[in-house]
Amino acid sequence: MATEASKGRWLTAGLLAPSSIWFLIMLVMPLVVVAIFSFGERAPAGGYTASFTFEQYANLPARLKAFQNTLTLAPLGTVLTLLVAYPLAYYLAVKAPSRWKLALLVLVIVPFWTSLLIRTYAWIFILGGRGIPTLLEFIGIEGVRLINTPTAVVIGIVYIYLPLMVFPIFVSLEKLDKRLLEASNDLGGSPFRTFLQITLPLSIPGMATGCMLVFILLMGEFLIPAILGGGKVFFIGNALVDLFLQSRNWPFGAAVATTLVIIMLVIVSIYMRLMMRVSAHREDVSIM
Repeated sequence: MATEASKGRWLTAGLLAPSSIWFLIMLVMPLVVVAIFSFGERAPAGGYTASFTFEQYANLPARLKAFQNTLTLAPLGTVLTLLVAYPLAYYLAVKAPSRWKLALLVLVIVPFWTSLLIRTYAWIFILGGRGIPTLLEFIGIEGVRLINTPTAVVIGIVYIYLPLMVFPIFVSLEKLDKRLLEASNDLGGSPFRTFLQITLPLSIPGMATGCMLVFILLMGEFLIPAILGGGKVFFIGNALVDLFLQSRNWPFGAAVATTLVIIMLVIVSIYMRLMMRVSAHREDVSIM
């Protein structure tokens, strides 16, 4: 039996080896290189010079605005995307006629068939002086400026990342046992009470997955702030592009990137712990 167990372990190790090597080369090693660079110094002509100093981390306050924008607008964009995506996912999973469901899902995917750059540039016209502000002036609301503001960035975030939030929630609601809704209705539960006590709790896994997907991607977002923010709303991604490609201050850019990774690990760890507690509480309630 010991031999069989040993064979099983070697088989498992062999099956996991390719993905483990790929993970090590493509994810862990680049992070290690970035961490090493963060303790170096900028070369006279730009780039990296080997050294060991904490000077780059001491200079992090110079990019404080980028951190503030990212840590403010990324959570805000995630929450607003959730608020917009949930009703859409609920309709697609619960209310939409079966014969139209596939077509409606395709419509949600359609934006992905167009370049992200083109879709983002389209919002320049929509939010610019000839777009929504002109319509607002027509109804008597003047002096509204949207483009090159945090509002424009948030609108772009919600639009671009909406499908990534819709599908995890849709999957959770699609798996919902409709007999639970019927039982609640038979017991006299109002639609609102049924939603709060059955539908919403059972869709939490999908909401948690969607929020994590959107938030993690937003923490490294570059294109939306660059185009819709007009160079006035900087995310950490914009700071990294400036430091690595324009200023060629690789050590400082590496310090900013390393700090970003640490912040994301802390936030995601806290988020996962909260989700585990929520899941455990749901199981306790269901047992009772």
